[in-house]
Amino acid sequence: MEYKHTQTGYLFLFVLVWMVGVTALIAAFAGDEASEALLIMAITTVIVLAVVFWFSRLTVRVSGSEVRVGFGPGWPRRVFGSYEIVAFRPVRNKWYYGWGVRKIPEGWMYNVWGLDAVELELASGKKFRIGTNDQDDLVAALTTHLALRPG
Repeated sequence: MEYKHTQTGYLFLFVLVWMVGVTALIAAFAGDEASEALLIMAITTVIVLAVVFWFSRLTVRVSGSEVRVGFGPGWPRRVFGSYEIVAFRPVRNKWYYGWGVRKIPEGWMYNVWGLDAVELELASGKKFRIGTNDQDDLVAALTTHLALRPG
């Protein structure tokens, strides 16, 4: 059984649209005297757009002998072999843990939106949280996946 789910962080996309809109409004109403400020704002907007686009999607794949979690086009990403995962459980993140790649008290977390997550306990003793809006199906996929691993 293969599980693949991509979650989109709509807040990030809202920020993206907002930044483009504000920059366009400033450009429309600014005179020639504001050209330096506009250039700086345009460069900043492009950088923010790239970061927002990159981190607005999180894809989780459970297949074969691994669990793969990655942002945007696949980086940053983490890959866990089945043998590394000792246990897992559904959890609810605290609101102040935020979104993105985060170091949290329990370990590391990848999250694009919401508070639901699945926490992996690794053989090394470390923990890793995967933020998801599909918690039940991810837990079911991990249950099936880890039950089928050799040994």
